[in-house]
Amino acid sequence: MSGPATPMMQQYHALKREAADCLLFYRMGDFFELFFDDAKQAAQILDIALTSRGDGVPMCGVPVHSAEGYLARLIRAGCRVAIAEQVETPDEAKQRARREGLPSSKVLVRREIIRFVTAGTLTEEALLEPRRANVLAAVVELRGACGLAACDVSTGRMELEECEPAQLGAALARLGPSELVCPEDWADAPLDAIPRPRSDFGSDAGEARLKAVHGVATLDAWGQFSRAMLAAAGGLIAYLDHAGRGKLPLLLPPVARSNAGILAMDEATRASLEITQAQNGGRAGSLLAEVDRCVTGAGARLLAEDLSAPLTDLVEITRRLDLVAEVHRDPLLRADMRALLRAIPDLSRALGRIVAGRGSPRDLGQVRDGLAEARRLHDLLAARRDRPALLEALLPHLTGHGALTDLLDRALVPAPPTERSQGGFIAEGYDAALDELRALSGNARRAIAALEARYKADTGIAALKIRHNGVLGYFIEVPAARADALMAPDSGFSHRQTMAGAVRFNSLHLHEEAARIAEAGGHALAAEEAHFEDLTRAVIDRREAIAHTAAALARLDVAASQAERAAEGGWSRPEMSDDTALAITGGRHPVVEAALAKAGERFVANDCTLFPQDRLWLVGGPNMGGKSTFLRQNALIVLLAQAGGFVPAQAARIGLVDRLFSRVGAADNLARGRSTFMVEMVETAAILAQAGERSFVILDEVGRGTSTYDGLALAWAVAEAIHEVNRSRCLFATHYHEMARLAETCPALSLHHVRAREWKGELVLLHELAEGAADRSYGLAVARLAGVPPPVVARAKAVLDKLEKGRAETGGLAAGLGDLPLFAAAAQAAEEQCDVLRDELRGLDVDALTPREALDLLYRLKREAEA
Repeated sequence: MSGPATPMMQQYHALKREAADCLLFYRMGDFFELFFDDAKQAAQILDIALTSRGDGVPMCGVPVHSAEGYLARLIRAGCRVAIAEQVETPDEAKQRARREGLPSSKVLVRREIIRFVTAGTLTEEALLEPRRANVLAAVVELRGACGLAACDVSTGRMELEECEPAQLGAALARLGPSELVCPEDWADAPLDAIPRPRSDFGSDAGEARLKAVHGVATLDAWGQFSRAMLAAAGGLIAYLDHAGRGKLPLLLPPVARSNAGILAMDEATRASLEITQAQNGGRAGSLLAEVDRCVTGAGARLLAEDLSAPLTDLVEITRRLDLVAEVHRDPLLRADMRALLRAIPDLSRALGRIVAGRGSPRDLGQVRDGLAEARRLHDLLAARRDRPALLEALLPHLTGHGALTDLLDRALVPAPPTERSQGGFIAEGYDAALDELRALSGNARRAIAALEARYKADTGIAALKIRHNGVLGYFIEVPAARADALMAPDSGFSHRQTMAGAVRFNSLHLHEEAARIAEAGGHALAAEEAHFEDLTRAVIDRREAIAHTAAALARLDVAASQAERAAEGGWSRPEMSDDTALAITGGRHPVVEAALAKAGERFVANDCTLFPQDRLWLVGGPNMGGKSTFLRQNALIVLLAQAGGFVPAQAARIGLVDRLFSRVGAADNLARGRSTFMVEMVETAAILAQAGERSFVILDEVGRGTSTYDGLALAWAVAEAIHEVNRSRCLFATHYHEMARLAETCPALSLHHVRAREWKGELVLLHELAEGAADRSYGLAVARLAGVPPPVVARAKAVLDKLEKGRAETGGLAAGLGDLPLFAAAAQAAEEQCDVLRDELRGLDVDALTPREALDLLYRLKREAEA
C-alpha cells in the first residue's frame, strides 16, 4: 500500500492487531469486508472473488444478511473469526466529531470487535450440527495431575474432571472437543491446542470465576473440585470471556465427573470400535449412526455421550434399562412419546442463545412451545402405574413452568420471526398502548391510500402513485409526460426528483401522514423491543429449571430411541451382574448386520461365553471369515449394555466391565514417527499394563507386522500374559496355528475357529464359530477370491507345499514350545536364577582372588547362567 494510511485503514490495522491470528470481519455498510492476507485466505476457502482497493490492497466481502453461512464454512475449515461491528450510527459519529472539535466530514464511524467466532464457542443454529454436541475444553497440568474442564456453550452444560497425564488422551477422545485451550508454556500440550496466558489457569482465579458466574459464596453444593479442576475451569471461563468480549454464554453449575463410574476406553479402542465416527471420520458407518433413532437433536447428542462414556455403576445402568424396557413393552406408549418429542424444538440451544444475548423472538417461541409440550408429555407418562425409578425422577422436571409459558403464550404471536428489528412478534391484545400505535400506523396507511385516490381525482392523472423507499420515504410519482401540471407554483406539490420516465413530488398532506406513520412505527418498534427484553429476562431467571427440563426430555428421547431400535432389530435386554461372566447368545454386529440387510444378505449370529474357568478364547480361521467382526460385536454388545440400552443378541448376561480394550487393526502414525508394527506394540503394551480381571480385551492378529518367528513369539507371550497375569476376559484372534499348543498348558484358554469350506475349488465362508482349532488357514483360497492372478496363486501353492514339507520334517515353528514353562513360572525361574548369581557375587572378596581363581570362578558362573 503506497502513501499514508487512510483513517479507515488505520482503524482496520488497530482492530487487526487486536484480532491477532483470527480473520477480521470488518463491517462496512451492508458488508463484512476482509483485507490483505485475510482476504486471500477467505476468498480461497469461500470461493468468492478476490478484488483490490484503489491502492492495491487485496479485499473481499460477504453480505451481512448471509454472513452466517460463510462463517460456518470458515469455521469448518479451521479458521477463527473476529467480528468488528459499527458501534455508532453516522449521525452519532458526527455529533461526537462536533464535541471533539473535528470536521464532521472526516469523522469515521467507531468500530469494535464485539465477538470472536471460534469452533468451540458457536451458539447460532445455522452454525451448529443439530445432532452433535459442540464441546469446548480447557486442560492444564498441575502438581502431576491434569485438570480438564469441558462445556457445550450452546446448552450450558459444564463438567470438570481430573486424570493422570497418561490418561489425558483417552479423556479427550471421549469428549471429542471442537476446540481445546491450554496454558501457553506447557511443553506437553496436546496437538492443536490453542495457547492462552498461564495466568488464566490459576486454581484460585478459577474458583473465584465460578463463584462469580453463579453468584455463590461456595461451590460445596455442587461437589468437591480439585485444584487441577478449578485451574482448568478458570482457563475455560477466561477464554469464553475473551471470545464474547465480556459477555459470557449460558453456563450451568459445574458437574464433577469421576472416572471411577465410567467404562475406561483408550483412543485406540474408540477408533477401532468406531463408536461415534467411522474410520473415515464421518458419522455414517459408526455405531452411533446405526443405533440412533432419536427424534430430537438433544436426544441424539445425549445418546452420543452415553455411548462415549458407558457406565460401571450397576444401579444406574439398571435404572436406564428399566426405563427402556418400560417403553419397549408398550408400542402405543412409544409411538405417543415419540410423536410428542418430535414436536419439541431444541429447548437447550434456544435457551443458550437467549442467555448469550443472541436470542431472537423465535427462540422465545421455542422455549414457550418446548415447555408446553413437556407438560403434555408429563401428563401422558404420569398416568402410568408402576413407573420405573428413572421415570419417576424425570417427571417433576417436565412441569413447573406454568407462569412462564402463560406469559410467553400471551405475549408472542404463534410463529415469531427470527429477526426482531422489524417488530411484529408481540401478540395483539398483550399491550393496549402497542395496539393503539399499530392502529394509528394502520390508519395512517389507509389515509395515504385515500390521499392517493384524492390526488388522482384532483389532477386527473390516473397513473399517479404514492410510493415509498428507504432514501426518500413517501413520495408522489407521475409519468414525466404528465408532470408539468404539478410543477406549477400553485399546484400544492413540491418537486423532489426527476427520473428517466417519471417525476417525483411531495405535498404537505403526504408529509404529515408520513410523519404520523414514522412516529407510530418507531414507537411501536421501541415498545416491542422493551417487551423482548422483559421476556428475555423472565426466561433467564428460570434458566436452570428450563435446562433441567431440556435434559429430562433428552433422556426420555434416548430411552424411546433405544426401545425403538430394539423393536426394529429384535434386540434383547441384557442381564447385568457384578461378577466376571460374559455369556452372549446369538450375538450380532449392529453395523455389519444393517449393511448386509441392505444388500439382501443375512448376518450369521454367534455365541460367546467367557467365564473364570474359560476366560480366554483363541479364535482361528481364514481371513474374511468373520473373526474381526466377532471380536468387535462382543465388545459393542458390552458397550451398549453398559450405556443402558438393549443389545443385538437373543440373550446376554454381562458381568460389569471396568476397562474395554480393542487392538483390532492398526495404521501408521506418521505424525509420531511410528510404523504399523510400532503402533501395534504400543497398543498391546497399554493393554498388558492396564487390563485386570474385570476388563474385556479383544486382540486381533498380534505380531503379524514382523517376521514369522518374532510374530509367533510375541503372540504366544502376550496370550500367556493375558491368561496368567492380567486374567482378563479376552478374545484373541490369530493365524498362528501353532498357538493351539497353549491349550495344553493354559487351563482357562479354549480353542475356537470360524468355519469355512472349499467346494469345487471355491472357498465358502460360513461365518460360524465352532469349537476346536482351525485345520488350515485357506490363505490361498482367499487370495484367489480377491482376484490374485491364477499363475501367482499356483506359484504360491508350490511354495506352500515346499514349506509344509519342511515343517513336517523339522517339527514346525512350534517345535519345542510345549516344554516351555508358563509365563509366570518362566518369569519366576529367571528371577530366581538371577538372584542366585547376585548372591554369590555379593559374597566375593575380589581383592583376595588370584588370577587363576578369578578365571575358574568366571567359567563356573557362566555355566550356571546357561544352565
